[in-house]
Amino acid sequence: MTIKVVRGNPTPEELAAALAVVRARAAAAAAVPPGAPAPRDSWSDPSRIAAHRLPQPGPSAWGRTYWPA
Repeated sequence: MTIKVVRGNPTPEELAAALAVVRARAAAAAAVPPGAPAPRDSWSDPSRIAAHRLPQPGPSAWGRTYWPA
């Protein structure tokens, strides 16, 4: 695998950090057996939203409509 910097002038530390992320992602992808279902991302899990109470109506209810992570 070849990685090429096409724009900018990264420092050796920045290149090392980027390469570490790429290698970690490649290792994680290789660790999944073929044909296994991909794990669901937690942000799309409906139980995450259902675990919190719904905002109560009132004058400042619009500020509580954000779903915290």
